[in-house]
Amino acid sequence: MGNLFLIIIFLAIGILLQGLSMLPSTTAKYLNTYLIYIVLPTLSFRFIPDIVIDSTLLMPVSSAWISFGLSWSLFGTLGKVYQWDRSLTGCLIITAGLANTSFVGFPIVNALYGDEALKIALIIDQAGSFIIVSSVAIIVASIYSKEKKRKRDISRKILTFPPFISFVLAIMMNLLSLNLPAQLDMVFEWIGQTLTPLALIAVGLQLKVNFQAIKSTYLWFGLTFKLLIAPLVIFILYGIILKADGLVFEVSVIEMAMAPMITGSIIAISHDLKPKLASLLVGVGIPLSFLSIGVWYWIVSL
Repeated sequence: MGNLFLIIIFLAIGILLQGLSMLPSTTAKYLNTYLIYIVLPTLSFRFIPDIVIDSTLLMPVSSAWISFGLSWSLFGTLGKVYQWDRSLTGCLIITAGLANTSFVGFPIVNALYGDEALKIALIIDQAGSFIIVSSVAIIVASIYSKEKKRKRDISRKILTFPPFISFVLAIMMNLLSLNLPAQLDMVFEWIGQTLTPLALIAVGLQLKVNFQAIKSTYLWFGLTFKLLIAPLVIFILYGIILKADGLVFEVSVIEMAMAPMITGSIIAISHDLKPKLASLLVGVGIPLSFLSIGVWYWIVSL
């Protein structure tokens, strides 16, 4: 559980650094750029080539895709009905639709269920959440960005986006059974280890938590979906309709009950999709999810 305390510590460091006048105001922007253009591609090359593509992936991996698809359908519809700003709609779709299946998910699942469950969590993260944030989330961000773009421009942006390029190349490596040289893998592993601390610090630098912010209706729309609706849908679909049980069922529900994904919020922020709300969803969602996950753990264990 030590990883959970580190999550809180790095987030707190980012918040405390806001008070340093000597720190450039663009620090968070530079951190986000590093994370998106360097760290995400290295993670693709490290993990995606090793994914075993077979039928055992379907149920746990589908949970991540169902959650994101439901988020897009729900907030996309609400945005049209209530004429929300497009950047608000895009922010909620991406940030609320993606669960923190790794940084928060891995240590919690491991603590609750052990090593066997961690393997399932890894499948959900690599073949589900990570693929979504590397491809579909970028499409959503381009569509809902304030900048007016033609379809050709959106396609060009996606096809030239480093995380998407690395994702496609990593899939090709998987199909061709290719792996990184050992030396390069070690370098990429080191780079990948910077993701959690720097991402949390970047979120903390941009997090402005005050009474007025906590009162935001949109914050609670996003967190209600992420912490309640998404896991509830998976619980009903897998547990009641499909009659699934065991670790696959329980871990799928617990992983979808995780706080919003840090990387998803970075994608939203980098496309200027309500940056403050994206940071707030993560900053408030992480500590709040510790309570909601406890409730879901009790429910799925009945």
